[in-house]
Amino acid sequence: MRRLKVFTSLVKDSLDTTTQGSKKYHIWMAFLTFVMLIGMYCYSIQLEFGLSVTGMTDRVSWGLYISNFTFLVGVAAAAVMLVMPTYVLKDIDFKQAVLIGEGLAVAALIMCLAFVVADMGGPSVLWHMIPGIGVFNFPNSMLTWDVIVLNGYLFLNISIPFYILFRRYQGKTPDPKIYVPGAILSVFWAVAIHLVTAFLYQGLQARPFWNNALLGPRFLASAFAAGPALIILVLAVIRTFTTFKIEDKTIKKIGMIVTVAAQINLIMLVSELFKEFYAPTHHSESAYYLFFGLHGKTALLPWIWTAIPLNVLATILLTFGKLRNNLKVLYFCCFILFIAIWIEKGFGLIVPGFIPGPYGKIAEYTPTGIEIGVTLGIWALGAFIFTILAKTAIKIETGKLQFKNK
Repeated sequence: MRRLKVFTSLVKDSLDTTTQGSKKYHIWMAFLTFVMLIGMYCYSIQLEFGLSVTGMTDRVSWGLYISNFTFLVGVAAAAVMLVMPTYVLKDIDFKQAVLIGEGLAVAALIMCLAFVVADMGGPSVLWHMIPGIGVFNFPNSMLTWDVIVLNGYLFLNISIPFYILFRRYQGKTPDPKIYVPGAILSVFWAVAIHLVTAFLYQGLQARPFWNNALLGPRFLASAFAAGPALIILVLAVIRTFTTFKIEDKTIKKIGMIVTVAAQINLIMLVSELFKEFYAPTHHSESAYYLFFGLHGKTALLPWIWTAIPLNVLATILLTFGKLRNNLKVLYFCCFILFIAIWIEKGFGLIVPGFIPGPYGKIAEYTPTGIEIGVTLGIWALGAFIFTILAKTAIKIETGKLQFKNK
């Protein structure tokens, strides 16, 4: 009964915390709510008229939704780059940032699931994925593996921080014997969610653009660059607008992770380009369409030729320690690297896989306003959830929210 009483008190205190704040905080939450309402309106149109209101067709059946899903899986997996040093290697420099990273993973995973629901057309078809009721097709289908690993990773990233915060809310010290095994498991699970997603694409034999042995490792490299880059930007905002102070050395250490991952990602990109263009075959047409266009079709050229220079520029600047240790330069590099990988891992990966079609037909894809509205709404949902989680966690971590003080 006492735990139930504490839990009820935690919920009430969390609601009080998240509904109170500065003027800037309320403007931020109101803005996110407004964007979510726009997303809901666009989604209601999609529910009424179906996926015909999107830019997707039977030729290009994955678009903006799956592009964002693929990218956000990497953002969620990036939390492991803070979990492992903190809980496994006992590096105290990461301790302040780890709960923020796990909160970001929870928000990213919820956005992943929301994008999957949006891409399926609506929530009414989700029953097909329920074991015993629908056709789950486990273990033959890679999609069912993806469902399992995503939901399992979401459970780990909710339960571990909740236990730690619940104990600290009571003024008690969390027991490492309880949360460390889960943290170690989450390290392997984070790798699994990204590899399984990569295998989902690699297993489609009719899409030669994805039949690449480097796809899985490159997924991980890009994830461990973009994810921690976003974490650095979030920590910068938290340092500016809250009393939760993150030390410079913590941000610089995460910056080193971003640098190494970005360098590996760039090396793999060069390797893929060599494979596609040094001795091209008819299977290289998708890559040619992406980078140079085919038969006058050039919809993706502005995207990819924005992403590549940004990727190269960020990696070069981060490579020099003097520049990387300048926080303003680090924030700039993290921002452009995040944008570059979002483009490259989204439009640059998903759409070209469908072009040209099996019979050589080129049907280009451009997202509609409805798709963009739903996408922005889901991103706003993720930011809204993360803000609530971070605000409550920071209050508990700083000792301003405790059960024993009531």
